[in-house]
Amino acid sequence: MRADTERTIRTILEASERVLAANPAATMEQLAKAAGVARTTVHRRFATRDALLDELTGWAARQFADAVDAARPDAAPPLVALYQVTANVLRVKTDWSFSMNRAAEDVHPEADRIHAEVRATCIRLFRRAQEAGVLRPDIDLDWTRRVYYALIHEAAKEGAEGSGEADADMLATRVMDTLLRGAGDPSRLGGHTGI
Repeated sequence: MRADTERTIRTILEASERVLAANPAATMEQLAKAAGVARTTVHRRFATRDALLDELTGWAARQFADAVDAARPDAAPPLVALYQVTANVLRVKTDWSFSMNRAAEDVHPEADRIHAEVRATCIRLFRRAQEAGVLRPDIDLDWTRRVYYALIHEAAKEGAEGSGEADADMLATRVMDTLLRGAGDPSRLGGHTGI
């Protein structure tokens, strides 16, 4: 694909993400206007609105995978990698909230494959973190990973709402603090975690 064609597609996708995050029912004409291109240009690149949405979903999934890979989850020290994965993923989930939510709701083979690969990477990272002593040896890693995903989901919602104070690094610190330290006061629990 030529560089100018790639730039046009990226411009359309980025504008579409912004518009659709605010108005999921936006028309192709509104998306074209936001991208600063003619409606015919959008239709030349994407035959239908569904085709554009599918490409947007795939694009966001690829951004998500790239964000995880950029943290070097299999090579960096586990605590560093876990923090960096968290911050990177929060940036993508905040910037691409419409598309990331669509990927979670719809069947999209490419996005499903990418998310499965990211999940496998996360499992490896959590095992490395446990082996390094970052995570307790007695925890259920699958449960901990799912709690981690829920924390990221909530942090991303806060970031997408644009509260002003919520940047990816601050949110990543909050997620990591909650994951690694929890919300209880250990001095008051006296070693008891069961009820």
